[in-house]
Amino acid sequence: MKTYRLQRLFNARSGRCFDVAVDHGFFNQPGFLQGIEDMRKVVRTLVDAGPDAIQLTVGQARHLQEIRGRQKPSLVLRTDVANVYGRELPARRFSLMIEEAMLQAVRLDAACVCVNLFQIPGAPEVHAECIENILRLKVQADHYGMPMMVEPLVFRPNSEAGGYMVDGDLEKILHLVRQAVELGADVIKADPTDDVSVYHRVVETAAGIPILVRGGGRVSDRVILERTQALMEQGASGIVYGRNVIQHPNPGGITRALMGMVHDGLSVEDALKHI
Repeated sequence: MKTYRLQRLFNARSGRCFDVAVDHGFFNQPGFLQGIEDMRKVVRTLVDAGPDAIQLTVGQARHLQEIRGRQKPSLVLRTDVANVYGRELPARRFSLMIEEAMLQAVRLDAACVCVNLFQIPGAPEVHAECIENILRLKVQADHYGMPMMVEPLVFRPNSEAGGYMVDGDLEKILHLVRQAVELGADVIKADPTDDVSVYHRVVETAAGIPILVRGGGRVSDRVILERTQALMEQGASGIVYGRNVIQHPNPGGITRALMGMVHDGLSVEDALKHI
């Protein structure tokens, strides 16, 4: 059954996936809400643009699944909530799983679920909670035939970076991606390396598990398109972008541009024409 759902997640034309992450309101960070204040409007705009999937929470999935028709994007359901994204980390840090995550995913007709695997300097307890979450989720994933997307995130120290800044060091990413593979991930959503030309090593470490690359913070159109092109050339199986889509002045246009790159191999210049 996992194969059936993965066939809904990955585009039949290219075998790749473009998932737009719109689960930012889950984490209680005001800065994350820019561009997604009206979720009904956001979801409609994205559905019209036609990405392969939209990543949503249990409270917002209805805006996608209430839309009629068979051609809408697949649902990727976020299963955990954390409080580690602020400029100042709270004294009690956590990553908590929603109850009966896989059953809720089945009821919402999800094609995949997503769960974090944090590595945060000075917060080993959060890493431990993430592993506990994944270990519990893996059994449910196999039982319900629901693909599990694990999201390894290597953070930079807050004292150095100041709030949700990822570390693009190749070795750190490799180790955490390898742990995600060992824990039973069906799909991995990983950060890009600082040097994109070595990203093939992350793909190799995944040993056949599809790698979807996170977009991170908002950058210019040309930067995100050039990065996407390089990642596809390095063997990535797709992308999961959030703020570079939902905070864009033309979210539909940037979605179509990225879809053209991921599935049709458009050049950067040709992709820019869609925006």
